[in-house]
Amino acid sequence: MASLSDLAVLSVYRRPNMTSTPDLGPVGGSAPDLGPVGGSAPDLGPVGGILLDTSKPLKMRFRALFTLKAVGGREAVEWMARAFADESALLKHEVAYCLGQLQSPLALEVLTGVLADRQGQQPIVRHEAAEALANIGGAEARGWLERYMEDPQEEVRETCELAVAKLKLGGVQVENRWGSEDPAPPSEEREVGRLRAALLDQGLPLFDRYRAMFALRNLGCAASIAALAAGLACSSALFRHEIAFVLGQAASPLGAEALLATLRDEGENPMVRHEAAEALGDIPGVALEEEMARYLGESVDPVVRESCVIALDMADYNSSQEFQYADGLLPPPSST
Repeated sequence: MASLSDLAVLSVYRRPNMTSTPDLGPVGGSAPDLGPVGGSAPDLGPVGGILLDTSKPLKMRFRALFTLKAVGGREAVEWMARAFADESALLKHEVAYCLGQLQSPLALEVLTGVLADRQGQQPIVRHEAAEALANIGGAEARGWLERYMEDPQEEVRETCELAVAKLKLGGVQVENRWGSEDPAPPSEEREVGRLRAALLDQGLPLFDRYRAMFALRNLGCAASIAALAAGLACSSALFRHEIAFVLGQAASPLGAEALLATLRDEGENPMVRHEAAEALGDIPGVALEEEMARYLGESVDPVVRESCVIALDMADYNSSQEFQYADGLLPPPSST
């Protein structure tokens, strides 16, 4: 479990802007001590309270969530689990994401319950719960995922298929510079043309196409960004949503126009538009305030509207002098 002082050096948002993130590697031959300072762990009650407080601005609740993710441990998992009773599908989706990134078996019970809850949880939440279970791994998680490979909801069904394929490989995870646990390991292929062909071949298994996707993300060159952007025209909403996610991780201005077009498409699946909005929040040079203002009205799908709120907050963070996005345990800035 991370201590309060360690939170200042944890890059915890899922798409950190790597061009501005400090080098957090070992200094003087030693890594930061992530154990409790003075024998005590930080009090997570106030942070958990913010996460669950529906009267707080959503951006504040998101920062509380990612603070809990940074700290980890049983208490953090318990606070996050309680958030699945919230009305916001976007918040619950992010809670499932964070639990999956923690890879803690402590989250198995709540995640399997979310996956099984067809009536009470939205597909975007159930999909993320399935992906989180794959990150945790093990026989119990795999059993639940296999059970829902025939789910009537396409996004959930495809996520479970991907998750089982990942676990059949042994749940292998290749480290990447974003520190994310991905739904599939990157392909070993490095030639952009062949990777693009695999990415866009809708006759291939979805898992193979995901492997091409993450290999293209890792390359990060202009040709690979163009290939990824072309994937936004593919038929699977789950696939398109992941394309938008990795374009946000890459944070290349070359992907901005394709993401803007996706966000502006009112006929697009809200899950895809949500990822496009948040991805745009990580790309420099986008006139974000003017763009996001179009989607803040009550008539806009809640997942899209709330994603635009979070995108604006992320853009503010990326362009600010704030060192820590997950600031729930940090003291307020001095007024002097």
